[in-house]
Amino acid sequence: MGVVRQLYQLQEIDFELESAEQALVQIEGRLGENQAVVTAQEEFVMEQRRLEELQRQQHAAEGEVDKLAAKLASVEEEMYSGRIGNPKELANLQHEADGLKSRRGQAEDRTLEVMERVAAVEARVSALGSELGRMEEEWNDEQLRLEAEGERYKELKAGLEQQRRQLISDIDEEAVAIYEDIRRRKNRAVASVEQGICRGCGISLSTTQLQQAKGDRLVQCSSCGRILFFA
Repeated sequence: MGVVRQLYQLQEIDFELESAEQALVQIEGRLGENQAVVTAQEEFVMEQRRLEELQRQQHAAEGEVDKLAAKLASVEEEMYSGRIGNPKELANLQHEADGLKSRRGQAEDRTLEVMERVAAVEARVSALGSELGRMEEEWNDEQLRLEAEGERYKELKAGLEQQRRQLISDIDEEAVAIYEDIRRRKNRAVASVEQGICRGCGISLSTTQLQQAKGDRLVQCSSCGRILFFA
């Protein structure tokens, strides 16, 4: 195999290596925390804490209702026991009972209000939890897929690197050096020749250059300096 064809094959391997390396960088950038999932987790935790606080308020409000109801029952029991004969004392007890009923009614209203808020937040927590579960499942599936894809690209990269080392060992060192120098500067070091034109720069080649390149000699384009290759 001629040296130019070997260099062309080397370039194809290098392009495949670049593609594999770029894919690995993209995969690594997508591995790890997902901001959308993190935001959903934070919102879910925040709503859970809000629910816990409302549940504490509900418990306290219900306790206040029970306390007032017990106090009212005690006062009414005293009123209707027949033990109180003094009209003034009965009037005082009736006034106290009326006040307790009013306070109990207000406490019950507060309790109902808090219960409604608890129900609304419970529904929101449930919805957020379901959505978060879906997002986490999708994220976990994607992470597993990306990890598997990353392993495939690592294996591909290792195989290409082995091919590259083996191919370079069969190519003249000076030709490899020329190739590497051009590739550092222009990325594509070997340009195909089609209809007498260098496909690296689009310039027509001289008859002498064409004849030399057809003989699989290492000939560089007089315009762009790339190595000319007849496919």
